[in-house]
Amino acid sequence: MEADDGRNERSGSVAGLSLPSRVAVAIGVAVVTVAAAVHLAMVFLHVAPPNVVSKEHSAAIGDYIYPEFEQNWKLFAPNPLQQNIAVQARAELRGADGRSTVTQWFDLSAQDGAAIHHNPFPSHTQQNELRRAWDFYVGSHDAKEQPMGMRGELSEQYVRRIVMLRLGAERDGRPVERVQVRSVTRSVAPPPWSDEKAATKPTYRVLGWWPVTTADLPEAKNR
Repeated sequence: MEADDGRNERSGSVAGLSLPSRVAVAIGVAVVTVAAAVHLAMVFLHVAPPNVVSKEHSAAIGDYIYPEFEQNWKLFAPNPLQQNIAVQARAELRGADGRSTVTQWFDLSAQDGAAIHHNPFPSHTQQNELRRAWDFYVGSHDAKEQPMGMRGELSEQYVRRIVMLRLGAERDGRPVERVQVRSVTRSVAPPPWSDEKAATKPTYRVLGWWPVTTADLPEAKNR
């Protein structure tokens, strides 16, 4: 009985697999290990002080990190964010008669909030994708909404793709020609016991209209 137990244990382990299966497992482990090492190295070079390696390969590091893996220290800021920022979007549609109509504003942040509400295990995308994309845009544009280098242009593409993913290439059977994005910022009201004063009137940051390109459509990822 003991010998049988030993054979059963071996048959359920890697040693009990056929040679092709063991080779496939070894290759899978190697790929995951290399991918994890590359990711950790890229993140380390991104957050580390400037050095010979990070300077020489800054373009490659930036292409890998931005926008999904950008790192920041806002969690440790001495003055944490005390505002609620909602990102909204609307679309310009082209009708069969050639006329254009503009939709209402869609509150994309509210959609994420509704998906998270009462969800004990919300996804990383629902919690951070839109918020981080907007932070990325704000941090890479000047007061006149002009992009500051390649990061600014990349942030516009990223926000535009998220908007098109939410709105869709068509609405009511009419294709989306252009999209417009704005943010609505409201200060969090201080607690009743505080003497702090805060204006609760919303402020708006309205961007210009962005033409929709084929690369902005969700289908472009599969091409």
